[in-house]
Amino acid sequence: MEEGAEKHKKHLAMVERLSKRSQRRSENAESSSSILSQLSQLKSSIESQLAQSLSSDPSDPSKLKLHFQNISQSISELEQLVAQNSYSLPSYDVRTSLKTVSDLKNSLDLLTAQLIPRKKFSFKNKPTATKKDDSAIPQPKQLSTLNSDFPTHHSPGFANKTSELLVADFRDSQVGEFTLSDLDSCQVRIIGSVRALFVHRLKNSTLYVGPVTGSVHIEDVHACVFVIASHQIRIHAATKSDFYLRVRTRPIIEDTNAVRFAPYCLTYPGIEEDLRAASLHDETGNWTNVDDFRWLRAVQSPNWSVLPENERVGIVDISNFQNGDNDL
Repeated sequence: MEEGAEKHKKHLAMVERLSKRSQRRSENAESSSSILSQLSQLKSSIESQLAQSLSSDPSDPSKLKLHFQNISQSISELEQLVAQNSYSLPSYDVRTSLKTVSDLKNSLDLLTAQLIPRKKFSFKNKPTATKKDDSAIPQPKQLSTLNSDFPTHHSPGFANKTSELLVADFRDSQVGEFTLSDLDSCQVRIIGSVRALFVHRLKNSTLYVGPVTGSVHIEDVHACVFVIASHQIRIHAATKSDFYLRVRTRPIIEDTNAVRFAPYCLTYPGIEEDLRAASLHDETGNWTNVDDFRWLRAVQSPNWSVLPENERVGIVDISNFQNGDNDL
């Protein structure tokens, strides 16, 4: 009798949990509709501003520059709205919204180049030497540094790199969206704070990131190591990867397996001030409270686990890496 009562109790608990999850998803759907409506209205306003550019008086460059600055600010507001609400939106709507932001930035770039030509943003590359092997970190062949002195409507990032050390230092600049895509066997170090981070198609790579004041979206990664502090993080289609996190909300995984989680372990000069400014100075413990959106049973998802302490990398100081020094 007692065994039957216990089973019944567990069944009721599971039914209640599934009911609450269904209710949350219904509430999220209503919230998503409102957010998408705001995004659509702002997009239409920006498109209207872009159309007005062609009828502007080209003999008054100062007025035209101010007009472009206003458009850039509107695009930044749209970008920030996506970042702030990406945790509530389905992955498809997030990708669509990001594509919209990218298209609007490209349109502004084309108009700016047509009406006010100027020097384009570029990356700088220089060789580096590796001092010793570290089993936890792939050793790169080349160092790429990001010149952060870019126009506000450009979206910085690294893409299509193999076996490179990629460094971006944003301690003295304001950065919105930062994107990493199609990287193989690379090390990425982002020093300072960014508002949103988007990661696509990485394998055998290591990513060290200072505070992200908004959301992190990671999709299609394999055999990678991520060290990230952020307010929100969503992981889709990740396999055999480790995540060292400090996060304000529960991490979300979807269509993901064989991933492990541990606490944030990054340091560099000034990181405590950066974390405090981003409201990420306190350890919440949410790195171990992972939600698997594809796992509806009452027991923990088998798709993720806590990384054993004896397998963790320890504190990583990326200040040693800025000039090609790979020692930990």
